[in-house]
Amino acid sequence: MRDDVDDRSLMFMALKEAQEAAVKGEVPVGAVIVMGDLILSGHNRVIMDADPTAHAEVVVLRQASRVTGNYRLLDACLYVTLEPCIMCVGAIIHARIRRLVYGAADPRYGAVESLLKGFELGLNHRPEVVSGLFEDDAARLLKTFFQERR
Repeated sequence: MRDDVDDRSLMFMALKEAQEAAVKGEVPVGAVIVMGDLILSGHNRVIMDADPTAHAEVVVLRQASRVTGNYRLLDACLYVTLEPCIMCVGAIIHARIRRLVYGAADPRYGAVESLLKGFELGLNHRPEVVSGLFEDDAARLLKTFFQERR
């Protein structure tokens, strides 16, 4: 299986999760984590869970850690529709995620390339990063969500 084909289908799954978040009144960010045959997905749950840490990335990292019985997710690839914030970058580092693929840049909170280059701080782990996959679709979801709330 070619990585780009796999990446596209998995990011499409993350976009579906983002749409589900929007339906529930959450900021439309979705995530998918893949480890071998294990594929788990989730979306922002900050409002539903009354939990400021319930970002899509953290939601799927928690699921994967529970399923595997380990907080270190060494061979995992994480797909997320929006560039992770600094909290999520820290969680990705601690989980030892092998590869991060994200869609839209986040100039306001993005801690991978936009506002801060969190993986370049000289910490003990740095995943491979692919950015911009389905960027327009992810950005459109966010723009529409916030326009409808104004």
